[in-house]
Amino acid sequence: MSAAINETKLHAFVGKMLGDLGGAMSVPTVRLGFRLGLFDALSSTPATAAELARKAGGLHERYVREWALAQAANGYIDFDPATDRFSLSPEQAMVFQNPDSPVYLAGAFELVAAMIEAEPRVEEVFRNGRGVRWGDHAGCLFCATGAFFRPGYVNNIVQSWIPALDGAETKLRAGAKVADVGCGVGFSTLLMAEAYPESTFIGYDFHEPSIEEARRHAANHGLNGRVRFEISTAKEIAERDFDLITMYDCLHDMGDPRGCAAHMRRILAPGGRWMIVEPIAGDSPEQNLNPVGRLYYNASTMICVPTSLDQEVGEGLGAQAGEARLAGIIREGGFANVRRATEGPFNMVLEAS
Repeated sequence: MSAAINETKLHAFVGKMLGDLGGAMSVPTVRLGFRLGLFDALSSTPATAAELARKAGGLHERYVREWALAQAANGYIDFDPATDRFSLSPEQAMVFQNPDSPVYLAGAFELVAAMIEAEPRVEEVFRNGRGVRWGDHAGCLFCATGAFFRPGYVNNIVQSWIPALDGAETKLRAGAKVADVGCGVGFSTLLMAEAYPESTFIGYDFHEPSIEEARRHAANHGLNGRVRFEISTAKEIAERDFDLITMYDCLHDMGDPRGCAAHMRRILAPGGRWMIVEPIAGDSPEQNLNPVGRLYYNASTMICVPTSLDQEVGEGLGAQAGEARLAGIIREGGFANVRRATEGPFNMVLEAS
């Protein structure tokens, strides 16, 4: 016998689904807005569709109008029916127009698109239990990942995360040797290098295209003398005596985080610190059933767990591993002290020594 339907709950749930589907269907139109410069074209003054099409470089007005109405329906831009003009509020500009804003989300939309592109590969490993090699998920998942994390790094690494470590900033200002493990395309490494010119930095990543991109970024920033990038897994790093090791949003992606922790202990100089930045998470699943946890669990299903299961050991921690589990793994690697140095809405920063 089927359960009785509560009409109020059903209507509320369908309303939620309409909101979710609307957000999902906005992904391609928002990406078009970034690529075609439409959000940037709205940053100064309100514009009609025709004016917006001209400001964006001579686009077709009919397409631009439909796009603009879609974004107004999304709530991503404003529309004044009295003047038939569209505009971008200061708050909307923080998300869609200012690339150094802590809530700039262009990279997030690219990441979602990459997840959708990788869906057939992830479906296959659901059936066979294997993993998906990093770089094989989608056309440029590593580019999207770098763009997604960059705003958080720009607004937190130097301002709050490193200063929260015990004595690390003093060493960096005097001249320290730093390893940025799992550096990806190098945003985190270069931000640190620019802030601490007396120190030297080596970025390590096992993904060759990411390292090639990081080297291009270093050359463009004129930092080749103090920064270099090397292709290596975390456990194969040969250099030692690092005063600081940083690891941004990647320990949970590793196949063997325990072996990684043990190797970080070996290559750290006496008195050195290991900073591990991880997605914010509680220690039990029910603590993570919230908007931030929702983002991380979905990304983890499509990216983090398949990446880990493709590697040696394949622990598959997932993006919502939680502090207790991460700290236990770090201590198994030989670190006597592990503490949460600081946190934000999306990340927690652990310090190991």
